[in-house]
Amino acid sequence: MAEGFLREVAGDRFEVESAGTVAAELHPLAVLVMREVGVDISGQRSKSVDEVGEGWDIVVTVCDAQCPIPPRSGMRLRWNFADPALARGTEEERLAAFRIVRDGIRKRVRSLALRLG
Repeated sequence: MAEGFLREVAGDRFEVESAGTVAAELHPLAVLVMREVGVDISGQRSKSVDEVGEGWDIVVTVCDAQCPIPPRSGMRLRWNFADPALARGTEEERLAAFRIVRDGIRKRVRSLALRLG
């Protein structure tokens, strides 16, 4: 979600990659809630942190546990969000969890993009 929002607000100003400990499929509820706000992430793909390389100027982590950080990275920002994929309950309750995370990430990405110019 963070990658999708940064691409939306920053355009070509930044090189943007998203990665995790292990590459996995995009969660369909993430794709759905991003589409609700006009951001299509269906073309993104999951990558491992090893795949994106090292030496990033800024690394933002959005997890609430141990987050992988590429080696030799500059500024490190940690945005603590619960993993919505772990939410249980009805589909509407699970969607609500994804929307909470989506809205929090959106707010922080916009703020970061403004700070970076």
